[in-house]
Amino acid sequence: MGRIFTEQFAFSASDSVVVIGLGRFGGSVAQSLIRLGHDVMGIDQREDLVQFWGDRLTHAVQADSTNENVMLQLGVADFSHAIVAIGSDLSASLMTLMVLTELGIKDIWVKAKTPEHGQIAQRIGAHHVVYPEADMGARVAHLITGRMMDFIEFEDGFAIAKIHAPADTHHQSLAESHVRSRHGVTVVGVKRANEDFQHALPETRILPADLLIVSGPTKKIEAFAGGGRKRK
Repeated sequence: MGRIFTEQFAFSASDSVVVIGLGRFGGSVAQSLIRLGHDVMGIDQREDLVQFWGDRLTHAVQADSTNENVMLQLGVADFSHAIVAIGSDLSASLMTLMVLTELGIKDIWVKAKTPEHGQIAQRIGAHHVVYPEADMGARVAHLITGRMMDFIEFEDGFAIAKIHAPADTHHQSLAESHVRSRHGVTVVGVKRANEDFQHALPETRILPADLLIVSGPTKKIEAFAGGGRKRK
């Protein structure tokens, strides 16, 4: 689950990240960021989690993230990005967010379990809020229905998806089918069997077996993808 949400984080390769809360989600995100070449400090109050991640992250520290003095001593204020991945303890999540805000972290991400949690986090100072359980549920629903082969939704209602080419695009160029003006989505690329991925151009012709990479508002992608659903 964490790997999917790591794709949302627009970090440059040299950026350092502090991940607070090393449970299933936080640990997965931290590990994915390490694979992408980032320096990652993991912080958690549980000794067993810190020991588990000690050899896997740049640094792993057992500490109270709600204590501003402790966070200062750990050098958290020097990090470019912070991810608050604390699980069910709403109080600890929000208090940690307050500390990060006081330290002047310029890019703070918060994992929220409920819309109320997310709304409070944004009011306190979170720059981004993610809802892992809800977002994963929506993604799985899209995949199960067969409308999309892969799907990533961003927090502003924008999505990128891999879909089967809808019937009304077959044997036409993108200019001829007027995908953008008719459906409100952009075809970014086309993948054809046994051929390399190609960036989509107005003259690109779509064949029935093609896979399309499309971007746009989530609801418009859902409607567009409905025309490409494979019948069983």
